[in-house]
Order: sequence, then structure tokens, then C-alpha cells
Amino acid sequence: MPINILTLKVNIKNLGSSPLPVYQTELAAGADIFANITDTITIKPFERFLVPTGLYIELPKGYEAQIRPRSGLALKHGITVLNSPGTIDADYRGEIKVLLINLGQADFTITQGDRIAQMVIAKCEQADWQTEIELSTTSRGEGGYGHTGI
Repeated sequence: MPINILTLKVNIKNLGSSPLPVYQTELAAGADIFANITDTITIKPFERFLVPTGLYIELPKGYEAQIRPRSGLALKHGITVLNSPGTIDADYRGEIKVLLINLGQADFTITQGDRIAQMVIAKCEQADWQTEIELSTTSRGEGGYGHTGI
């Protein structure tokens, strides 16, 4: 049986030499995005670096792009997206850059065209804030961090 995939048209401009974002499997939520650099980058343990991609996007109103870590880089090397998920708003027209941090124990080198993160396109809404004196009660109430135990 064929799988029906919902798709959304997103305008993209690629001013780099890396490929457009790529979905690695048929049902992947995130598309890999690639480093667009002229020289290799070495990120030492606990250092961070803003990696350019050469990509510029035009999202439809009501959508955001989320920049998330690649699980393999996180597991094998301790490389993650520092402000994960990073949000690209629908009205942003600048270059997509990825803020990576090395939480591993060894230097990590990035070369031109390496897959550095994944991008997920998601619907989002803005709130119409309603000021109230009291909020409804729930069984959870004010229970916050750790309130349900380990």
C-alpha cells in the first residue's frame, strides 16, 4: 500500500555548495542540513561554534523550522545543538546557522558538506494572552520539577 506523505511547499535559497536539506528515510520528520564552510572547523570539548549552512528559507505564516541535533553525532561524539531546538521564525530571511557545542571528551572536526543537524518544519500558533485573576484548578496544581518522583 502506498504511503501518503503530507508535504508543505517551502521556498529555499542555497547560496552554498552543500546540498539542500535531505530526508534520509521515507518517513523521517527531520531533514539533514549540511555545513557550508571553506576551512575545517575543530570544536574542542565544551566549546561552541556557529556553523553556516548557506541556506535561506521562506516559511509560510503559521510555521517554524526547528534545528535539532543529529542523534548519531550526539551519541558518538557528544555534539549537540546548544539552543535545541533552535527556532527559525516564518519572518526570518537570514542564513540558517547552527550553534553546535562539543560535550564530548575529544576535539571534533567539521568539514565542508558534513551533516551537522536536522531541520523539522512544524506548525505553530501565537497566543492571544487573556489576563485572569484566577486559573482553573487541576489535580496536578503547582507540582513542578520532580513532583511525580523518579
